[in-house]
Amino acid sequence: MERNSSSSAETADVLSGHGDAFDGVTVIVCASCRDETGSDAHPRAGELLADDTRRAASGEDIRIRAVDCLGNCKRRLSAAILRDGCWSYVFGDLTATSGADLVTGARLFATSTDGLIPWRGRPDCLKRGLVARIPPLDLLKDLT
Repeated sequence: MERNSSSSAETADVLSGHGDAFDGVTVIVCASCRDETGSDAHPRAGELLADDTRRAASGEDIRIRAVDCLGNCKRRLSAAILRDGCWSYVFGDLTATSGADLVTGARLFATSTDGLIPWRGRPDCLKRGLVARIPPLDLLKDLT
């Protein structure tokens, strides 16, 4: 569901902790996602997931951003984890309480030496819910 980009769902938070371990890592949550029933009730399940992710990230140096739509509606609640200069990941089939799993994924990504989220230690919902892995733009420049 697309909405005006000036919507209140597009908010950025920087939750500060004690260092820069998460420097360059951002979790993006689709705030307009509906739950498995397809209910149009507000707050939407995506907004609840964004709030749960912010709570789980409290005290960590990680950016959480809620956006209006990730265009992954068939896979319900969706989120992405991005890291500067690395592959990006899109996940679906999440629940409103998957925030801690998203933060765990962000933590694994931040400490990865090869720029990938390691499979080992990745929460189950980030294994079975993987929708896409998108290469960094720098990698694509060589494909011309």
